[in-house]
Amino acid sequence: MSQVFSEETHRNLLSRIPECTGRAISDWLRTVEEGPSLFNFEEKVSWLRGEHNLAYGHAKAIIHEYDLRRAARKLL
Repeated sequence: MSQVFSEETHRNLLSRIPECTGRAISDWLRTVEEGPSLFNFEEKVSWLRGEHNLAYGHAKAIIHEYDLRRAARKLL
């Protein structure tokens, strides 16, 4: 997992993604879950940008959030 932004910047980016993309964060996380099995953080970001025409910062925030939630699930 890669630390992408400060926690505050990450939360700010996440809060703007639905307005900028027209899709909820949960929808983006499902898209990543159902997407190709890529292992590298930057590969996931590149796929999301290319497949869904997202800004680099938004794609990184989505992948970072996905990784955070996936790690939290493994702890439970």
